[in-house]
Amino acid sequence: MLAAMSEEIKNVARQWYEQVWNLRNEAAIDRLFHAQGKCYGFPGPTDVLIGPEAFKQIHRNFVGAFPDLHMEVEEILAEGDKLAVRWNVKMTHRGDHLGFPASAKPVELGGSSFMIIRDGQIVEGWNYMDLTAMFQKLQGA
Repeated sequence: MLAAMSEEIKNVARQWYEQVWNLRNEAAIDRLFHAQGKCYGFPGPTDVLIGPEAFKQIHRNFVGAFPDLHMEVEEILAEGDKLAVRWNVKMTHRGDHLGFPASAKPVELGGSSFMIIRDGQIVEGWNYMDLTAMFQKLQGA
């Protein structure tokens, strides 16, 4: 029973990275992110994004800035309804959606995400990556 649940939530995470990020399927956000889901770790006016519409704004900014963004899931661990993912993303800064002009610089960014998944949807997610270093590199600092 627990092994089946672990595989089920791993599958939700795989869909999230493939559909939402690699295929840029915004409709998948509505399907995979709970209506009151909370997401931490992205820059914005608040410390937490709540619901699919708030997440879509961040998603649009990132795929607008990095239209060739590709995420590679390196490892997934699951226990109960909790999940840990280690990932790597490669992309090129081609859009000005981050609030400064596109630099055409390639970027590789590693990170990790921790999620709670229930009934096939992400209820909470915490994301860890060095966005400060990435922004400094892109702005030539």
